[in-house]
Amino acid sequence: MAELTHATAFTTDQARWNAVESRDCQADGQFWYGVRTTGVYCRPSCPSRLPNRANVAFFDTCDQAEGGGYRACRKCKPTTSGPDRIPDAVVRACKLIEDADEPLSLATLAAAVGFSPFHFQRLFKKFVGVTPKAYAAARRVERFQKGLRVEQTVARAMYDAGFGSSSRCYETVGDTLGMAPAEYKNGGAGTVIRLAVAECWLGWVMVAATKRGICRIAFGDTPEDLRAELTTRFPKATVQEGDAEFRHWIEQVVAHLEAPGHTLGLPLDIQGTAFQRKVWDALRAIPVGTTASYTEIARRIGQPKAVRAVAGACAANPLAVVIPCHRIVRTDGDLSGYRWGVERKRKLLDREAGRDDPAGEPS
Repeated sequence: MAELTHATAFTTDQARWNAVESRDCQADGQFWYGVRTTGVYCRPSCPSRLPNRANVAFFDTCDQAEGGGYRACRKCKPTTSGPDRIPDAVVRACKLIEDADEPLSLATLAAAVGFSPFHFQRLFKKFVGVTPKAYAAARRVERFQKGLRVEQTVARAMYDAGFGSSSRCYETVGDTLGMAPAEYKNGGAGTVIRLAVAECWLGWVMVAATKRGICRIAFGDTPEDLRAELTTRFPKATVQEGDAEFRHWIEQVVAHLEAPGHTLGLPLDIQGTAFQRKVWDALRAIPVGTTASYTEIARRIGQPKAVRAVAGACAANPLAVVIPCHRIVRTDGDLSGYRWGVERKRKLLDREAGRDDPAGEPS
């Protein structure tokens, strides 16, 4: 059996910012962050709008934050342990899963945190949104992805991530990586990604595709920024400007932006975990011209306590508009955040609700 150990996972500013971006509930209690422009400090999992990184300061304690002149957030109540807080048993179980060298059985995890397997399984899924087994599988894929960037061989990364066989590894990670592990390890070496950038009423839009289909649709302020984002993620991939046929693809995407009620009939290469895919499917079921809250989506996928995990899946959406995460608002109707800018989100919703004319100007 793997040794059960604890580790401090959020010791650097970059690790802490990653936790804030993903609203990682496991980071709660390990640090707090303050927003200079508002003077408020929060838990890492706070559902408030994501601040700009340049405006964020990190603190080891609430007292440290308050000593710096920050006041406690009213939404996440960082100084309390209210009813919405993740139970300590679940947090400890998540750490055990992440720190273990080998997969831990449900019975082992339950015993380690003082629950019966049945009640532990229910508690974990209630607050995390997936079963312990699914959570462990997702973390194993994440470890494998990170290992591919630093290990000398795919086999070593596979072993370190806890995969017992190459067949099991390739079966598990294919849809998440969107390419063979060896290609991913080499920064996309051997992978051809077609790319096209076009101007639209939301600025600039980029469409990128692997041989499977469209893998990324993103908005940006300049074509250069969009191309740089793709080449940073896959520095060794062969990125080709799309030919005439592919230019037709981006024309269809731009047309879809103009008339969002029409189905985009193009192949998609949607890369994500099982939970993310479940959320993204629910987003695609939201009718044009309407919105839903994170809480509603959590209910629709049958995991009402997984609100924060739903928010994380929305933030990880690789296909703007096609997976309409812009249709997600807070329960109070506030637009909340959007990875491509709240103003773009507002314009998209106005267009879909008929509040803009076809040229994108207010009617």
